[in-house]
Amino acid sequence: MSSVLVTGQVAADHAAGVERAGDKTIRVVVVDDAVVVRSLSARWIDAEPDMRVVASLPSGRETIAWFEKNDADIVLLDIEMPDLDGITALPLLLQKKRDLTVIMVSTFTRRSAEISLRALSLGAADYIPKPESTREVTTSISFRRELLEKVRALGHRRRPAARKQAPPLVPASQPAVTPDAATHSTPRSRKGGTYHHARDHHARERHTHEHQTQDHGQAQADVHSLVPDHGSIHLRPFSLTTPRVLLIGSSTGGPQALTALIEKLPAAIDRAPVLITHHMPPTFTTVMAEHLSRVGGRGAHEAEDGEPVLAGGIYVAPGGRHMRVVRDDDAVRIAIGDDEPIHFCKPAVDALFSSAAEVWGSASLALVLTGMGTDGTRGATDLVAAGGSIIAQDEATSVVWGMPRSVAQSGLCSAVLPLDQIAQKVLRLLSGDRT
Repeated sequence: MSSVLVTGQVAADHAAGVERAGDKTIRVVVVDDAVVVRSLSARWIDAEPDMRVVASLPSGRETIAWFEKNDADIVLLDIEMPDLDGITALPLLLQKKRDLTVIMVSTFTRRSAEISLRALSLGAADYIPKPESTREVTTSISFRRELLEKVRALGHRRRPAARKQAPPLVPASQPAVTPDAATHSTPRSRKGGTYHHARDHHARERHTHEHQTQDHGQAQADVHSLVPDHGSIHLRPFSLTTPRVLLIGSSTGGPQALTALIEKLPAAIDRAPVLITHHMPPTFTTVMAEHLSRVGGRGAHEAEDGEPVLAGGIYVAPGGRHMRVVRDDDAVRIAIGDDEPIHFCKPAVDALFSSAAEVWGSASLALVLTGMGTDGTRGATDLVAAGGSIIAQDEATSVVWGMPRSVAQSGLCSAVLPLDQIAQKVLRLLSGDRT
């Protein structure tokens, strides 16, 4: 295990050694004025077989100087630093290396949340919320897990060998799912006015994940069993019912994608409510909702428990809570829950999608945008079984093609589209056009 690096020459020597050892290693620069944070981050990263710290630096100015003679794949860039802070250093770093992947690291304060979202608009790939105290940093399992997951996902994504040709799409006129995937997307049978799964074990599997297992490896393996590794993506026909709701799930790269999408959807928002679950902590969701409200010109806000779901509104799942919908007499209302994380996500897309399947059924239209992991696949299975439709963002325009890949390769999608084509498709579907 390498030691924490503090000088440019030592870092350069170390980087050269890493490149000789193999070009699949993700080279990481850790930038933080707190010695403890730099040391811990470097230790965690160096313990992983596919990534290595090539420099550990205390300021944005030293980082810019380091890149004059050195190279790396990922920069973990703290926002609050003396001399030259992260938001000032970001565009200067991207000027020096256009394909550099920068992950902002910030605390849970409102100011940090606002700066993090601004950084995404300036070219940062993602952000990681950091506990405020040193003691919390040293003991936070979730901070360590998120840091390593994002470095790995974004680091491997940017390497040419990792960018495979997108699998071909099989049109909806052909069988909607492959034989292997059929057991995971069996349509529900209609009994007594309600929908039921043809296979009861799906309900038991969802119940298991609603009460989150602590075995991360097992949880991921179980979810990946829904994703057949076929060479092509089989599309299914869109629902014959005009959508009455637009559901959106996203994670890594989501704020940028949501901004681009919502600003093109004012007409759609007027016709149907928009419900968004994005993997984001408290305070950050508040700031993001305010931003989407400005961008879309419609009222976007963090959803509140019990409020009615109405056309013209954008409802954002609050950080650290699951957002579901329930039917109350003739009204549909928001249900905010503090139950266990699902796939280590809270809020989780699965919670929203599965509940929407019960409320809107075939009148549901869901979008799965860029993001790590497989959250949303089980909920999408419920939506499709209830007659709803799914659109996934394509790989080329996703920051990380994890969540959309999962639903696409499970045979659950009616379309897989570039981000800039999704809004137009949504508007056509809401107007009753299913072509």
